Parts: sequence; C-alpha cells; structure tokens
Amino acid sequence: MTAPPIEIRDLHKYFGELEVLRGISTTIRHGEVVCLLGPSGSGKSTLLRCVNRLEEPTSGSILIEGEDITSEDADVDGLRTRIGMVFQQFNLFPHLTVLRNLRIAQRKVLRRDTDEATKIAEEMLARVGLSDKIDEHPSRLSGGQQQRVAIARALCMNPDMMLFDEPTSALDPELIGEVLDVMRELAEAGMTMLVVTHEMGFALQVADRVIFMDEGVIVEEGPPREVLRNPQHQRTKKFLRAIEIE
Repeated sequence: MTAPPIEIRDLHKYFGELEVLRGISTTIRHGEVVCLLGPSGSGKSTLLRCVNRLEEPTSGSILIEGEDITSEDADVDGLRTRIGMVFQQFNLFPHLTVLRNLRIAQRKVLRRDTDEATKIAEEMLARVGLSDKIDEHPSRLSGGQQQRVAIARALCMNPDMMLFDEPTSALDPELIGEVLDVMRELAEAGMTMLVVTHEMGFALQVADRVIFMDEGVIVEEGPPREVLRNPQHQRTKKFLRAIEIE
C-alpha cells in the first residue's frame, strides 16, 4: 500500500517559551485538497513551513510519502524536491526573466540541461496561461501574474504535492481570481494540495477537507460544507461569523 503524501504525528513547535503548535496530527491523502483555516497566529503557516522543514519542529514527526523528514538521517533536500511551495510573497529574482526564473532551480537542483529546462518552463507557463510573458522581468508583471509564475516555477520541479501559504493575501482583490483559477485547475488534475487560505469560497468549492486551527491545535476538521456551513465548535462559529462566506 502506498504511503500517504503527508502524515503529521503529534507535532509541537516552540518559539522560545511560546508553543505555537501543540500536538498536531493529521494525514493528507493522495489527490486530496486540504485547506487550513483559522485566525492569524493560530499556527497554520508554521505548520505548513514545518512540512518541508523551513521551520524546525520541536518534537513529533512528519512523514513525506513514508519517509520521516524530521529524522536526523533524512535526505531533506531530496524530500523537498517532491514538495512544491508557493508563498505569500512571490520570491522571484527581479534581475532574471520569467524563463530564467523557471530554469534556475531545474538546472541547479535537478541538473536538467538548458534545453530540457526551457521546454518544461514553457509547458508550465502555458499551464498557468502566461506563455506570452516568458521574456518579461517580474517588475513588468501584475501581482497575479507574478504569483502564477511562482506556481509555474514550483510545477517545473515536478512535485508530488503542493503547499500554498496564503498565496492570494498580497494581491489586489481583482487579481485574486486568476490565481485561484490556476489552483482550482491543479486540484481538478489531481494534485495533492495543502493550502493556508482565508478564501472561504475557494475552500468551500475546491477543498476535500478543511481544518480549522486556533491557538496551535486542530479545533475542527471535516468536509467543507459541514465545517463551514454547520460548525460544531463555538470557536469555529465565532471565526466564521467574523468573515463573509460567499
């Protein structure tokens, strides 16, 4: 039986004396889209960053396709190549064209030759609808376009799963839709996705499961229509009352 893409077991994370994650356990299955919801400071982004060890967990374990990325013996760089990550900020190299932004990690990490890296970059740009921007620099793109380039860059690495850390939070409202559309298409194509988001409409329409976090614990999880339309916990109800669900 194939191991799940992500399995989190009793994960704790301290920053100094502050415990940000307090015993998180959950499993993300193949092809599943899971949205992490909750107020600022609830631990969502920290959890996401622990999955590929951008943050070092204090205790507990995280298995990536059955391999413990938190182990001292883990090939962290190798495991990270299976995980695409898209951040709030686009993190594109401003002095490089879109094409070179998409090629650089392919060349340095995957050791692809220039022709192969270029071909894959062109394919991924087409996938996010930006073939005509291949020779532009990031400064000449809108925020939504830059984020779509960032998604294409992650896809160039042929990841088995994608992590999104509030990918639309830095965008003007009119640009959010174009990024969510790309994410929706990835979900429909069967990509395993773990998404920190405040876009409740996206969670309702696209997620297979939502996890509501607060104060470093999972308060409630389940199918999006159950959690978002009929929450069982008072903390979840209070959070949802404070935001607007389309």
